[in-house]
Amino acid sequence: MSNDFWFLLLPGFSVMGFISAVEPLRVANRFRGGLYCWHLLSVDGGPVLGSNGMSMNADGALEALGRGDTLFVVAGFDPLQACTPALLHWLRRLDREGVTLGGIDTGSFVLAEAGLLERHRCTVHWEALDAFRETYPQLQATQELFEIDGARITSAGGTASIDLMLDLIARAQGPELAVQVSEQFVVGRIRTRQDHQRLQLAARYGVSNKKLIQVLGEMERHTEPPLSTLDLAERIQVTRRQLERLFRLHLHDTPSNFYLGLRLDKARQLLRQTEMSVLEVGLACGFESPSYLSRSYRARFGVCPREDRGVFAGGGGVGPSKSPSPQPSP
Repeated sequence: MSNDFWFLLLPGFSVMGFISAVEPLRVANRFRGGLYCWHLLSVDGGPVLGSNGMSMNADGALEALGRGDTLFVVAGFDPLQACTPALLHWLRRLDREGVTLGGIDTGSFVLAEAGLLERHRCTVHWEALDAFRETYPQLQATQELFEIDGARITSAGGTASIDLMLDLIARAQGPELAVQVSEQFVVGRIRTRQDHQRLQLAARYGVSNKKLIQVLGEMERHTEPPLSTLDLAERIQVTRRQLERLFRLHLHDTPSNFYLGLRLDKARQLLRQTEMSVLEVGLACGFESPSYLSRSYRARFGVCPREDRGVFAGGGGVGPSKSPSPQPSP
């Protein structure tokens, strides 16, 4: 791998994920001279609007890169919107020419669409992970902060890009430089790829009871098919009544209603981030029929699934909105 990094910015790209990848390279150069070079590309060579409305100027379009260079596809909202046949062909050609390919935030969707993640571990922003797994069930998508698997490098975006670049710097230049760089960002510690993307369950739900944390983990792992309250109780070795008491005491809810909320939240993400039908979304979230999903969905969110998808279509989200024939954004 050379020290030349290229970043393909797609419309709606994650500015945080991009900046977090570039800044460690800048600081490394400050301590060790001109170690790294980086360049910005766009599909048409023109400026690109990020997810926060900021515009970034590109150095070029889909040009030839050098063997051993690294290209990151940086995406965010609707990553497949700009996924043209020309872009996919270019990525496949870079792969054949020995360029290391990576994705930041939802950039993995574009690499997957090009067929470049087969037999490679990859990661994606946690909010788009369910959509990615449903869209590309044959791929090995993890919940890690980042993945380095041969000639494929992916980051969950956000500050995970800092951790990824610190790891790459440590591998190429030694851990001492990585520590120096991290201290410039007032980073308390360098996270490994296995660190969690999201807050731990205890912090996320504001609970400390070990049995309750354990059962919440079981619920998150088993949205389809869902487990019964009795099954959940048996898995953490308590009685059903004890489990219900834990939920009343700490979460002011019943296990079944809380579990239903988790599955509905997942359904909403899939509706907003994929082109799966309502029936497919319901099955993926453990609902026996579309009518059951629709009633439960309206009760929780105030709209039916189809209405929610229509309202969201103009707003954009973390995950993709895949269409059979994606067209580039204007």
